[in-house]
Amino acid sequence: MGMTKFCMEGRTARRLRAWTAAAAAAAALFVWDALPAHAFLARPALFAAIGNATKAPNGWLQLCAANADECKPSADQARDVTLTPELLQQLYDINKYVNDRVTWTSDTELYGKTERWAYPLDRGDCEDMVLLKRKLLAKTGWPQGALLITIVEERGQTRTRHAVLTVRSDRGEMILDNQTPEILFWYETNYRYLSRQSATDPNVWVSFGAEPAKPAVELALSASPLPASLASSFPLPPPLGIRP
Repeated sequence: MGMTKFCMEGRTARRLRAWTAAAAAAAALFVWDALPAHAFLARPALFAAIGNATKAPNGWLQLCAANADECKPSADQARDVTLTPELLQQLYDINKYVNDRVTWTSDTELYGKTERWAYPLDRGDCEDMVLLKRKLLAKTGWPQGALLITIVEERGQTRTRHAVLTVRSDRGEMILDNQTPEILFWYETNYRYLSRQSATDPNVWVSFGAEPAKPAVELALSASPLPASLASSFPLPPPLGIRP
């Protein structure tokens, strides 16, 4: 089954349009070195400060105990990713595909227990959706070390725990979240970051250090239509919706 192409809206679409426009301008002027395709980003590439090793979530440990192959480091675990407009589109597509396909349902309702991580069919909670996004992105060629399951806490009185997928690239770390179709940099979210997988081994989890200051300015982005070159679909393997 192929995946439908989704029409972007909001911040992600504006960024991709501006990025593509910058690339076209650079090509016309033959000044790629002076104006790279990602020059639309006024903010510097920022990476979250990582702290010491910490305990992996129980849900991950139970998933690995039942499915050891799912938790092995991959051969290209630490390969660096250079973000391109096509890869940004891919992130958006897969994030929105899973968000639209899977209806949030608690583990208590699905399994009769408070915590279980599993690949979802059509229902699941935030950890389940993160697992599926990670699986699909890996199937399209993303290295495992760039796809890090991350535990966060919502700010405010409730301080609810939540899981998102951190995607690492040369432009910084982006967040895929079941609560929004937008692709945001980690510092654009309203979460407090607690722990995540190490980029070198998915079974090693690390805490977060102090957050650096957020960038003060974001480049104003054009509202021009999405280029036709980015409007075609790309093949995607069918989701592996098998519950462990």
